[in-house]
Amino acid sequence: MRHLAIFLVIGIFVLSGCTSTSKSTGMNTILEPQAILRFGDVPVPVGFKLLLNDSYAFESAGTRVGVLKYYGKADADRLVEFYKAQMPIYDWNLLNVVEYGERLLNFERDDEICIISLLPKFNLFRLNYLLATISIGPKSQRGVRSSKEILGESVRGSVKSPVKLIK
Repeated sequence: MRHLAIFLVIGIFVLSGCTSTSKSTGMNTILEPQAILRFGDVPVPVGFKLLLNDSYAFESAGTRVGVLKYYGKADADRLVEFYKAQMPIYDWNLLNVVEYGERLLNFERDDEICIISLLPKFNLFRLNYLLATISIGPKSQRGVRSSKEILGESVRGSVKSPVKLIK
């Protein structure tokens, strides 16, 4: 019985020590970009790990498409500030930030868009961590017509209009 009490006290001490150090290291430090990146022009904070089974990337003839998912420990507001500061270094322009529990940051440059989603997650093994999803792809071409334009033409062509066009 005495050994059980000692084991419980040591276990509580170790667990409380782990939670206090993880809070101080992940939440209050300045976020720095990793040295090696999957997309060389989209930074990821040091300490964030790639979820390989949930990610993909494709690049061919100058066009790239991908969704990379990372998890790590950081304050969501600091991570938003990290991307606001780091993305312009890589020639990305911030379009907008949407915050509603999840945070979405939309960036663009000449021919690509990048959407970064930051979602707080809680899990027994990774307490209070963030899931960062980086989606990248080409912008739509400027000459492409919208579906409304295409549908509008097909409807106009099949319905007789009571209005006469004057030439």
